[in-house]
Amino acid sequence: MGGKQNLSDKLRSCSLSEVNQATQYTCMLLSYLIERKADKEKLVMKLKQLESSMSSGRKMFRLGNMVHALVAARRTTQLPDVVPRFCLTASNLTRALYFVCDAVLWLKSVGLQPDIDKPKWRNWATKCYYFSLLMNLARDWYEISWRVEQAVQEEKTRENSFWDSHSEELNCVKCDSLHGFFLLLFQILKRHPPLLLDLVKNLCDLSGPLDTLGIYKTNPGVIGFCGVLSSLVGILTLASPHLKLKQ
Repeated sequence: MGGKQNLSDKLRSCSLSEVNQATQYTCMLLSYLIERKADKEKLVMKLKQLESSMSSGRKMFRLGNMVHALVAARRTTQLPDVVPRFCLTASNLTRALYFVCDAVLWLKSVGLQPDIDKPKWRNWATKCYYFSLLMNLARDWYEISWRVEQAVQEEKTRENSFWDSHSEELNCVKCDSLHGFFLLLFQILKRHPPLLLDLVKNLCDLSGPLDTLGIYKTNPGVIGFCGVLSSLVGILTLASPHLKLKQ
């Protein structure tokens, strides 16, 4: 009984914004999957209307997120390691700028500032979000590279001794080939779920700005699927903080 209550408390702690985002991208994915069916026009229209409503609602939540991003940027400037300090601070600052642009777009959408140049602000918002994600991915790659190097050094220093079951797995891996590198990468991510989840979330989030900026064009189905997956990862890390990559 206590375990169920604890789980319920964790789920209630999830961000409403994450749930809103999951709903929005689910609508996008479903409308893409059924839009070619002749008898589903009304359902597709309702899904797209709900998607638009969820998108507008998310912009309201982001007003508070801008302050949160600035506070996070101030905190990451205190990190001892240079690379994570630079990547995370840059990511948080550009994310704050993204929220500013998004708030301006919201003012346009509700008619409070009808003269706003929507395409220009949307382009700025997308670029800020894209750069923020690139900085997050750079930080993830740094973490992965550090763990790969650590694993290789561990293998070299212990190759002539008896290894425990955890180390024997790495001993079989030689990082002198592409196959060996990917196998080692798989093992590292498998043993570090927070790093894996952060990498998956950032890669999924990247699909939207890549398409909007014309860097890699895709379709609403892919963007919707990636958005749902990213939202589920976000909800999971909020419900289980130990799965969130520490800054």
